[in-house]
Amino acid sequence: MDLGLVGILLSLCLLMYLAYRGINVLILAPLLALLAALLSGGTPLLGTYTQVFMAALGGYVIKYFPLFLLGAIFGKLMADSGSARAIAEWIVSRLGGQHAMTAVVLSCGVLTYGGVSLFVVAFAVYPIANELCRRADIPKRLIPAAIALGSFTFTMTALPGTPAIQNAIPMPYFGTTPFAAPILGTLAGLIMFFGGTFWLNRRAAAAAAKGEGYGQHEAVAADAPDRDATDHPPAFAIAIAPAVSVIVLNALFTYVIIPWMDTSYLAEEQYGATDISSVRGIWAIIAALVLSIVLLVALNYRRLPRLKDSINSGTMGSLLPVFNTASEVGYGATIAALPAFALVRDAVLGVSSNPLVSVAVSTNVLAGITGSASGGMSIALETLGAQFMELAQQQGIDPGLMHRVAALSSGGFDALPHNGAVITLLAITGLNHKQSYGDIFVVAVMIPVVATIAVILLGSLAL
Repeated sequence: MDLGLVGILLSLCLLMYLAYRGINVLILAPLLALLAALLSGGTPLLGTYTQVFMAALGGYVIKYFPLFLLGAIFGKLMADSGSARAIAEWIVSRLGGQHAMTAVVLSCGVLTYGGVSLFVVAFAVYPIANELCRRADIPKRLIPAAIALGSFTFTMTALPGTPAIQNAIPMPYFGTTPFAAPILGTLAGLIMFFGGTFWLNRRAAAAAAKGEGYGQHEAVAADAPDRDATDHPPAFAIAIAPAVSVIVLNALFTYVIIPWMDTSYLAEEQYGATDISSVRGIWAIIAALVLSIVLLVALNYRRLPRLKDSINSGTMGSLLPVFNTASEVGYGATIAALPAFALVRDAVLGVSSNPLVSVAVSTNVLAGITGSASGGMSIALETLGAQFMELAQQQGIDPGLMHRVAALSSGGFDALPHNGAVITLLAITGLNHKQSYGDIFVVAVMIPVVATIAVILLGSLAL
């Protein structure tokens, strides 16, 4: 086997293993990228680091940092104003204890689709889910899977218009918008939602039949009541308004306002010598988030006595996620620049003559290796995006369908045991992989992969 290919495989395995062991990707990505470069032979290490790795990292930050920043601020303000909890409590109160699993999933889904970070959602919803399961005598071990289903499946990758970063990453590569392939995306979301809730409700019923109840568990910090910055949380209508505005404004800017604007100046060199198709989706999400943050603050100003602290905290909270993902992009760019990567590229492209299958396989594999949906998709599209787009054009495949398949594929193998969100979720709930990961795997890996396959089959039949 070619030594360069051995270096690539070795570095990928080490990235997965060491990330699972808890070592931060900020230090792992450059070291392991350079390890692969070293084993490839004849590759200058310093030049590779500064001119390839860091250039790709910087390019990603330039393109996507506003989305991470605004999303983190929006999520923090939703949490600190009490809006996130108000939405969750409203949904739970309407569905009741007999539909506890569905109530938890919907609570997370509404919040994440409205732009709230999945980490914020986990902290906001867990205390409610825990109390609901305790009262209904449903095993606590099912809570992580319910939160995972609502937080990082259908609202992250499937539903059109979602402000999740996973829905934004494909836009520059395929010239698409956040509403790409709306019908097939909605279908995929329904498969994930109904398939996942069916599984969880079945598991809860099976536990009840065996006499298994909530169980005996040591208290964790998140079990304590969630003290918002105010003792007077907003009414549901006020709490949900900013989340709804993100989606509505996103669509308004995408289809009405930005097309109406004169953007011919983008062809000039100082503006990147580009056109509106490459930036329209990102512009729309930026504008929607900014205006929704303004609305959120206006509606909840008295509930945000430490507004400056909330904004500062959200700002700082955006830095680690964006640089973690950007480091993974730098890693992917470095691997792609190595001569041996041509073998990997040809193998991925050779999986199928259908570029939908190729983009699904490559994104799933890389997302699984890195334990990151956004990181895996960014690596796949950074290295192979141009080839995927070219094949799609040759075969008459809608770029919107390519966008949706890429986004869906990022949310499959990403949720393997070493995924950061999975580890954080288990820590919040005070559970471990042995207790809860089996159900997480079904609702966040298996069912999303089935949904992706369904979209590929239906999309291919429509060609």
